[in-house]
Amino acid sequence: MDTATNSSIRVLMFPWLAYSHIHPFLELAKKLSKRNFCIYLCSTPANLACIKEKEPSVEFVELHLPSLPELPPHSHTTKGLPRHLLSSLMKALDMSRRSFSEILAALKPDLLISDVLQPWAPAKALSLNIPTVLFMVSAAMPYCVLLDLVKISGSTALPLRSNHVHGYDYENDDLTLQDRLLQSLEGSCNLVLIRSLRELEGKYVGELSVQAMKKIVLVGPLVQELSEEEDEKTEIMEWLNKKDPRSVLFVSFGSECYLSREDREELAHGLRLSNVSFIWVIRFPQGEKISAEEALPEGLAEMVGEKGLFIEDWAPQKRILSHPSVGGFLSHCGWGSIMESIGSGVPIIAMPMHVDQPVNARLLQEVGVALEIKREQDGKLGREEVAKVVREVVVEETGEQVRRKARELRERIKGKDDEGMDEVVRELVKLCGWEANKPL
Repeated sequence: MDTATNSSIRVLMFPWLAYSHIHPFLELAKKLSKRNFCIYLCSTPANLACIKEKEPSVEFVELHLPSLPELPPHSHTTKGLPRHLLSSLMKALDMSRRSFSEILAALKPDLLISDVLQPWAPAKALSLNIPTVLFMVSAAMPYCVLLDLVKISGSTALPLRSNHVHGYDYENDDLTLQDRLLQSLEGSCNLVLIRSLRELEGKYVGELSVQAMKKIVLVGPLVQELSEEEDEKTEIMEWLNKKDPRSVLFVSFGSECYLSREDREELAHGLRLSNVSFIWVIRFPQGEKISAEEALPEGLAEMVGEKGLFIEDWAPQKRILSHPSVGGFLSHCGWGSIMESIGSGVPIIAMPMHVDQPVNARLLQEVGVALEIKREQDGKLGREEVAKVVREVVVEETGEQVRRKARELRERIKGKDDEGMDEVVRELVKLCGWEANKPL
């Protein structure tokens, strides 16, 4: 049911089809709904099925993508999607432009807040005289690097000047993603919202504003509050309660990154060699029915014993990171995971995989809250390197500075969740042409 009133600004939100993008959009939606904005969030039924009942302050709008032979409707989400089908998902989304145009025409929102991965959406809105805003759910620094690489700016202020970030080649991977990001930044939207904090990357926010010639407003970490689901799996909390303070490593690579068999084996042996207690969340793409026990090298679980806890598919990440026994987070450096980790004061062991993650890892090292597991020249992961970095971050004296920096950053950002929302509201009101003194 439409809950908009004559005094509220009607906003249509259109995130990319990944939970890592949808959740920050939802957190922003909840904050704006408290400021007299009426929020509609548009996504596929495959995504909305999991969140519809949980957010009563948001109206949900279904976008139906065409079914491709390799991509039936239940796969219209990145969750569990094998990486080779990502291009098919993007193709299907692009083919839904007419359906999205019909949604815009029927809903007639006052404003569109769109993700950067579907640059055609703002163009559709602008053709209907609907003001548009870009919302970046990741850091500013990777966009600076990307703009720098394609020589949009002649600036030499950036410390990162190579296509290769710790062995990662931006020219040969995710070209489609790059093109979409660039098209969005070069589009007609003059306002960009970024999920970030000045304490983390203030200089890159300024640099991006200059390079892209856009006004940028930071919206803070937008981390989800603990949900009822987070209270589940009490065996994890019971296991953690038996461990010493800051002695446990949490290992997780998000909901969309999957280790190769070789990396999984080297990581497993590296954790064993470190002799550090750990919780490891093991996930596989949809269609791969492999248990955690089958995924591990033979006999490893027995060798690790009580020092290791293996969790299949899902774990209450925020609650684990907030537990006093957790002293490190071995992560792919997805931006959402980073926001949760720094909010808990937990240092990060970086093992980035693709897209913006290698640059995120570099940013965390600049700030001093992370160390990275260096791969060999051929890109292989080495168990000895894993063990060395894990021990340094969690238990060795040489890692005390990283641990201290993580705690200090937590204190600096504490209580800043809503710090930027007044500015966000002012800019959105101005963009919609509403009177500045209208109550919101």
